[in-house]
Amino acid sequence: MQGGRNEMTVDNRVEPAIRADARRNRALVLAAAQRALAERGTAVSLAEVARRAGVGAGTVHRHFPTKTDLLEAVMQQRVDRLAALAADHLADPDPGAAFFALCAHVITTTPGNKDLCDLVQSDDGWPRALLRGAGNRFHRALGALLTAAQRQGAVRPDVAVTDVLDIYTGCVAIQRHRRADDPLAPAVVLILDALRTRPSPVTEPTKVDRDETRRHDETSPPRCPVCAGAVHRSTTGRPARYCSPACRQKAHRRRHP
Repeated sequence: MQGGRNEMTVDNRVEPAIRADARRNRALVLAAAQRALAERGTAVSLAEVARRAGVGAGTVHRHFPTKTDLLEAVMQQRVDRLAALAADHLADPDPGAAFFALCAHVITTTPGNKDLCDLVQSDDGWPRALLRGAGNRFHRALGALLTAAQRQGAVRPDVAVTDVLDIYTGCVAIQRHRRADDPLAPAVVLILDALRTRPSPVTEPTKVDRDETRRHDETSPPRCPVCAGAVHRSTTGRPARYCSPACRQKAHRRRHP
């Protein structure tokens, strides 16, 4: 009887450890797959993913029997992360800045996943149940953040979530021609600026002398490197670099992932 109890105690301890090890391996595989897909596209093999994850091919197949299963899991993880980021932004005191910071994040981080996005959106019989759930969560969080930004008066009231998603598609196509660490493309900044209730005035370039250029620089507000919004000047202290605490925090996260 005593030996039986000891044996039962060992089993109860080993099983959670096995489950934890399986979860860790699954996370390693997903992280390796995300990197491999961003670098080599959807043609990457499961063997390559296993090598990058530091696990055996059998481990990959146990978690993801087919390549389709792996691709869908990678995409679901990315969409869920975007949904969580959008939900976190709802607590920001400046919803307008938070909305444009989210837009900038989506646009600058998606080009590396463009092939995967195209595959998921194709009509080839994908089992989209997981992706539909993740997509719905992201759309709800994005819609709530958009509504908060519109109530603040930062975003035009006639903009809908579907409009924002269409803009993402176009801006990602523009941004993918730039390096991953590049800021938003000028054309993307113009497009996002059109969502604002009071967009920045755009004028044709004209020839000016040095004095006129200096006066213009002194009066024009600088642009936030995260969301391209106007940065308000302060009469005291160091000049502000970001338009809001949300963008400053976002920049910090990019520097220290």
